[in-house]
Amino acid sequence: MTSQENHPPPFEIDCASTSEILNSENNNVLLLDCREQNEFDHVNIEGATLLPMSEIQQRISELEEHREREIIVYCHHGMRSLNVAQWMRQQGFNKVQSMSGGIDQWALKIDPSLVRY
Repeated sequence: MTSQENHPPPFEIDCASTSEILNSENNNVLLLDCREQNEFDHVNIEGATLLPMSEIQQRISELEEHREREIIVYCHHGMRSLNVAQWMRQQGFNKVQSMSGGIDQWALKIDPSLVRY
């Protein structure tokens, strides 16, 4: 009874692939920043939603309406987002991925106008 469309994507996605998805016409992806508020205020990717890793367990219900959407999580270098993506999959968010390299790689490869820290 399994169907091809129910297979989850790989846990990680690179910056270039993320950029392509975000720039596509039929983009229905939730870009989720799991860094802390002060990091988000310092620099962020346009259109991202902030939900810090430190708060996600208490605030996961805020993402319920996005359960069936593709979700790409990012952080500074990709470690927190990988942990968040793995945890979210355990909660039934099967289309969540972590952006490898985080916003640091995004600033290097996609948008050099962003501040690096």
